[in-house]
Amino acid sequence: MRQLELAYGLGSVAFGFDDRYQVLASDGPREQPLTDVGIGEALDSPFESPPLEEILSAGESVLIVVSDATRATGSAQIVNLLVRRIIQIGIAPHDVAIIFSTGIHRAVSPDEKRELLTPFIFQRIKTLDHDAHDPSTLVVVGKTRHGTRVELNSALRDFSHVILTGVIGFHYFAGFTGGRKSICPGLASAQTIEATHVLALDFESGGRRAGVGTGLLEGNSVHEECESIAEMINPSFGINSVVDERGRAVRVLAGHWRSAHRAACQEFLATRSVSIENKRDVVVASCGGFPYDINLIQAHKALDMAAQACNEGGTILLLAECREGFGRHDFLRWFDEEHSSSTLAARLRLAYEVNGQTAWALLTKAERFRVLLLSTLRNHDVRQMRMTPVHSLDEAIAQLDPAAPAYILPRGAAWLPVIPD
Repeated sequence: MRQLELAYGLGSVAFGFDDRYQVLASDGPREQPLTDVGIGEALDSPFESPPLEEILSAGESVLIVVSDATRATGSAQIVNLLVRRIIQIGIAPHDVAIIFSTGIHRAVSPDEKRELLTPFIFQRIKTLDHDAHDPSTLVVVGKTRHGTRVELNSALRDFSHVILTGVIGFHYFAGFTGGRKSICPGLASAQTIEATHVLALDFESGGRRAGVGTGLLEGNSVHEECESIAEMINPSFGINSVVDERGRAVRVLAGHWRSAHRAACQEFLATRSVSIENKRDVVVASCGGFPYDINLIQAHKALDMAAQACNEGGTILLLAECREGFGRHDFLRWFDEEHSSSTLAARLRLAYEVNGQTAWALLTKAERFRVLLLSTLRNHDVRQMRMTPVHSLDEAIAQLDPAAPAYILPRGAAWLPVIPD
């Protein structure tokens, strides 16, 4: 019997297993966290872009876009070094600001800002918050070819330069996180976010639109729409990080906001896909702990990965603390009267909302698999979402087929199981 510590919230739980279980990507590429020198070298050698010293000039102003607290990006180290470099170029600290790309997520708390930026930067550089529902902070910048009315945070137009920072990871319908998503949905209005995200669904078939999915960019209508919106701002520079299980940057690819992001995604797909011969009847998945299991909406990303490795009708055990509940106070209402994913899809067709799509995606998995959820959510709420609540690993294991071959995903959202063509 072997044992593996599976991350859960800020801690972990010990999972004992035998030879029936195959651990997927527990080791991964052994990359050391980058030193300040290593990150500096990445900034010195940008991808398809001049270095910052040739882009920025003294007397100009810079807006730095930073992700919120729902994801680990290595921002504390990266932004600290970035701000120092900007000041060395000759731009005054009062001409630099940091804005958090929260999209429709909750605001970032002062304590979270200190952690995301370091106390040094938080005390010295002005920070801005985004509210996707506050029209007084938004400005119309145009329309996309799909006719999407583009409303973005007005701060994007108030500075000489915009620099994007973000982490590369898999996303279940945008393909990958980071890059253009810092602008949309990160700094877009709720209406613009809805208009881009609805492109993920094909209402004729009742499923996802062709080309939309994890690890896909080419032909992905959601990605292409968000990228076209970011192009309206045309950021001056982008910094894309890859982080380890502790949220430390192990790889940074900086340069042109679009091409550097695409290159980083291509590299991430090549190094973070794990080949499997076939799907199995049981999959045990940890989200990777906090912040990946901060709420159910974020935890769903790990469930989506587990579904890639599970046979239809199989069982998925998901470890997701969800210390902040669902991620939206009104998330459960999508499950109040809906009896199937198809009826929920019909409801979305009449009145689309972003979180309704997440609810639909979750419900499709709850219909296809038996999902056991180890979390702090109330039993009634878990059952309402068509999942089965469990309160310990022992209780969950007792419900698993003792003879079924199984997979373990220790960092559920970070690795993509792939069956070779």
